[in-house]
Amino acid sequence: MSAQVERYNRVAIWFHWSIALLVLANLALGLLHESLFEGLRWVMPIHKSIGLTVLALTLGRIAWRLTHRAPAHPSTMPAWERTAAGTTHFLFYVLMLALPLSGWAMVSGSAKRRPLDFFGLFDVPYLPVGPSVGSAAGNAHGLLGWVMLALVLLHVGAALRHHFLLRDGVLAGMVPGLAPRR
Repeated sequence: MSAQVERYNRVAIWFHWSIALLVLANLALGLLHESLFEGLRWVMPIHKSIGLTVLALTLGRIAWRLTHRAPAHPSTMPAWERTAAGTTHFLFYVLMLALPLSGWAMVSGSAKRRPLDFFGLFDVPYLPVGPSVGSAAGNAHGLLGWVMLALVLLHVGAALRHHFLLRDGVLAGMVPGLAPRR
């Protein structure tokens, strides 16, 4: 393997890690709000605000990605693995859009609307949807949260596999200062 690792650019790395941390926080808040965080009134407003932030950052990330190419996969990567990586990344983009939008639709279509604001700074308008859409969006939102968790675990496992087993520099391309393992 050559010592040269093709890296993502700084903006792509910033988008990746910012969204990743927000998604992890929101998975914890969303999946645990009825158990671990029960009764804490700040949890769901923060969850909604983080979701809207993920939506905005994802739109920015997509715009950036459409104008800046990603590093090439290692030449040793088999076709099935390239396909799996591409499919996983596509599903991440779908979920990073669908989760916030379904949550927004769920809140907007609720029979008992709760306040929707962005970290208390300003009100966010409700989407023009009725209770049936709100209910369907709520069902989808919960399911998509579990799908996102599974995809995150798959992604982390694949990154660790590339770093510790394959030693091909894939993880080093996204982590600043990380050198590929020899």
